[in-house]
Amino acid sequence: MSVRQTTDDTASHPVGTLPAGPDGWRSILLDHLPPRDRRLFHRFGQGPRVPAPDLRIHQAFARWAAATPDAVAAEHLGVRIGYRELDRQANRLAAHLVALGVRTGDTVGVFTSRSLPMLVGILATLKAGAAYVPQDVRIAPAGQLRQVASTARCRVLLTTSATLDAVPASPGVPRLAVDAMMAEPLPPGGHLTAPVPDRPVRADDGCYVLFTSGTTGTPNGVTVTHGNVANILLTTPGDLGIRPGRTVAQLLNVAFDMAAWEILGCLANGGTLLVRDRDLTATAARADVVVATPSVLARIDPDRCAGVRVVAVAGEPCPRPLADRWAAGRIFYNCCGPTETTIVNTMHRHRPGAPLTIGRPTPNNTVYVLDDDGRPCRIGEVGEMWAGGDCVSAGYLDNDALNTERYAPDPFLGGGRLMFRTRDRGRWRADGELEHLGRTDDQVKVRGFRVELDAVSTVLETVPGCRRAVTLRVTDRDLVSFVVPAELDPQRCRETVAAALPYYCVPAAVHPLPELPMTGRGKVDRDALCRLALDLRWQFAHVEEAAA
Repeated sequence: MSVRQTTDDTASHPVGTLPAGPDGWRSILLDHLPPRDRRLFHRFGQGPRVPAPDLRIHQAFARWAAATPDAVAAEHLGVRIGYRELDRQANRLAAHLVALGVRTGDTVGVFTSRSLPMLVGILATLKAGAAYVPQDVRIAPAGQLRQVASTARCRVLLTTSATLDAVPASPGVPRLAVDAMMAEPLPPGGHLTAPVPDRPVRADDGCYVLFTSGTTGTPNGVTVTHGNVANILLTTPGDLGIRPGRTVAQLLNVAFDMAAWEILGCLANGGTLLVRDRDLTATAARADVVVATPSVLARIDPDRCAGVRVVAVAGEPCPRPLADRWAAGRIFYNCCGPTETTIVNTMHRHRPGAPLTIGRPTPNNTVYVLDDDGRPCRIGEVGEMWAGGDCVSAGYLDNDALNTERYAPDPFLGGGRLMFRTRDRGRWRADGELEHLGRTDDQVKVRGFRVELDAVSTVLETVPGCRRAVTLRVTDRDLVSFVVPAELDPQRCRETVAAALPYYCVPAAVHPLPELPMTGRGKVDRDALCRLALDLRWQFAHVEEAAA
């Protein structure tokens, strides 16, 4: 059951204890604020109202296929495919999916690696009325693929000939090699139009289902709708200025929601998608638009990317030096938003030397900074960020408890709208920009004191030459930090923290590394760093013991 089907019972959160009428909620929730803060709560927290031109994302692509049929839609390993060809291939595969019983509202697994068949599979799924469920078959183990296919109830699994054997077989679930079908000649004049689904696709139908990592280790499937996706990708600034003639780098794991920004954002706005192989910088250097996590962007040489016009980062906190370096001479967006709020729901155009914030709500979206009682914080006060508006996704698959915990009726918009608990901490600046202050679970106790790990890392990133820093708690008494690059002086790093923060915030050890390990989704692999911290601690303990 999705969150759209849940009741208005929100007793798990303090908001749920307030009067059920939205007018009563608004009055009580804002009553404690002075008049100026009440006005700013609405002014800062509401994005502009802008109509999205298309409610179904594949329809936006089809319009470009009709308007610019000979334009290059995508390129991979030197092979190009035009908009007309990509549209016809997707139409043919969509007709086959419909013949296999795929109906509007179903799901289809796209279990493949970066390739042109991956794009055909995504578009064909949408044209058949289904939501696609992406997994990178090179990275995801067989057990995970099996669990994702089962949890999402995939009707068909799409892959390629090279990866067919890596996709687990399930009774009654066909596996199709998309490249094999693409190799068959298209009949003259055939598949010029998409098949007609059993019912029209609505804005609230699923566009894709992404599986987040989950705090318990069990991935959670999140259904994101066509309306959600169109709202961010087909309005400014989320469209990133993509238009015919602009190239977009496809760098990220297809199972990561920011890959939808690359792929669907490009094809729905008429651009050319450059699907990378192994060389990140080589692909980025040919692109006009780059979307990345800070960890991925840090591995790209900006001096080789003089042609890049627009860069957008999200997924994890962006170090200020990285933002300043890439923002020079380019449009650089620092963005924020979990999968559940559709890629990003705040964006900030950063300029070198200016404060680095996460900006303001994107069009048709809202952000509320609430206290522990679910009431709006005053401007400048720290609270937990909740997201509302058209970004709020349709919820978790088969997880009513988590839906109740993370989604609640929106007392500020009313009208049956929902808001999502991001578990991010933030505050409004006086200029209306939103500061991200880490996760609510980023606060740890060290020696009895509460410490914000991101605050320690932020100070470390002010050390000259430091490109990135990550801080972990390894014991109740000790923090450990990792910094990049390997040439940094650990003692100077510790002294910098000691000069800026209380003694209990100073890391017991700072380990310089040439690069930070990354997960398959392009974020810092904190689990790997934690293991490394424990290994190094064990090694040092034995060295000291031997020396004694």
